[in-house]
Amino acid sequence: MEFSDQTPEGSSQRKMGRGKIEIKRIENTTNRQVTFCKRRNGLLKKAYELSVLCDAEIALIVFSNRGRLYEYANSSVRTTIDRYKKACTEPSNSESISEANAQFYQQEASKLRRQIRETQNLNRHILGEALSSMTLKELKNLEVKLEKGISRIRSKKNEMLCADIEFMQKREGDLQNENNYLRAKIAENERAQQAQTTSMMPETAYESTSSQAYGRNYLPINLLESNHYSCADQTALQLV
Repeated sequence: MEFSDQTPEGSSQRKMGRGKIEIKRIENTTNRQVTFCKRRNGLLKKAYELSVLCDAEIALIVFSNRGRLYEYANSSVRTTIDRYKKACTEPSNSESISEANAQFYQQEASKLRRQIRETQNLNRHILGEALSSMTLKELKNLEVKLEKGISRIRSKKNEMLCADIEFMQKREGDLQNENNYLRAKIAENERAQQAQTTSMMPETAYESTSSQAYGRNYLPINLLESNHYSCADQTALQLV
């Protein structure tokens, strides 16, 4: 419970949230009385809930600072107090409790050992071992259990196979679509290259034609020049 402060700082802390309470005596009389009433009612409520939920015998006695008595008991306070005194005065109470606990744990241990032994025998029977000690009825029951188990295993296996087949078919369709897309891209690239080659062919033909014409015009000139010089040389030789 949070108590009010007179300062503005305390009011701002109250608005922000509930803070941690220091456990010490409340000096303010009014606040102390309010806290006592609230916590007393909560304690009585918890005692009642514990007695109902857990079927426990509870006796609660509370005296206020003014000497007022507040009590709760699901049966009777006096009866519970007498039972408490009797339990405290009996020296063998702890021994009886320990013996009861030991006996309980021994029973639980024997029960667990029996269950382990039965489980081991069942596993051996499922594997086809230690069948000589079984009767015809037990063998029939074991056969029915195995057939049911095999049918469940086969149904689970078929379910997994169908799921794998469906996944592979879906994967095949995805790969086929991807393959078709790649084929279309390759065909598009080939058409683009062919169009580019076709656009470059007239320029190449013009260049080859020009080079051939230049060669035809150039070669006769060379031949004429070579013949001219040869005739001059022949004339010079004749004059000498």
